[in-house]
Amino acid sequence: MHIPMTNFFKKYMLIILMQICCLASAQDSLKLNTLDYYDSLEVSDLKHHQLSYKKLIIPASLITVGAISFVVPEMKEIDRDVRGEVNEHNLSNSKLDNYTQYVPAAMVYALNIAGMKGKHNFKERTIIFATSQALTAAIVLPSKKLIGEERPDKSNNMSFPSGHAAVAFSTAHFLFREYKDTNYWLGISGYSFAVFTSVYRVINNKHWVTDVFAGAGVGILSTEIAYWLYPKINSLFNISKGKSASMISPFYQKFDKTNIMGLNYQLSF
Repeated sequence: MHIPMTNFFKKYMLIILMQICCLASAQDSLKLNTLDYYDSLEVSDLKHHQLSYKKLIIPASLITVGAISFVVPEMKEIDRDVRGEVNEHNLSNSKLDNYTQYVPAAMVYALNIAGMKGKHNFKERTIIFATSQALTAAIVLPSKKLIGEERPDKSNNMSFPSGHAAVAFSTAHFLFREYKDTNYWLGISGYSFAVFTSVYRVINNKHWVTDVFAGAGVGILSTEIAYWLYPKINSLFNISKGKSASMISPFYQKFDKTNIMGLNYQLSF
């Protein structure tokens, strides 16, 4: 049976294709000289910055689960059923999800301060983290505007995908990539905060289940791309060879009734 694509689904797929095309175009047009950087890496480090199809399976699957909800009525029925279960059990709301999305990233820096070294130094991991957050925002914010799915609480039409889930899983995956080789169990601990954040976006009546699935996929994908892009960014600015100064600072922004918090990273070279 042929299932017609809705305008929303077409718009979402267009966004994903535009992001992929931009990345491909950037790689071809910049023609960065990254050979010196790669030559300085060990085999294990080199694999750390490669983007293989295996690393894309999970995020692509999560995004697909969320996206097909626009063309498969049964998926929307699941959304409504979960919403009904939450209402029936009268679960308590919580504002902790506004903060738990950032906990894994904070853990990376706290662990380093405590003397537990991760995969990269402060400057390197901050560039990677800033890149992942920029990619997350570049996908999530336009998607919300173009797709225009109404939130369960009917507060606005910016439900899909979940920005909180995207940030939470991007930071959790950031913690995992930094510490999976040093302490695997510590590396995966960030996902508990990401799951908590995503679950409470549903409990708080701010998102459908498919919204948080797609958001989780976007977050993981953004972090994977950030690690892949880092050697190119490093080569572009010649960061490893030149003198530079960096500063990190928190920021707060209100975007169409949505509170956004994060970290600004400034690099002078």
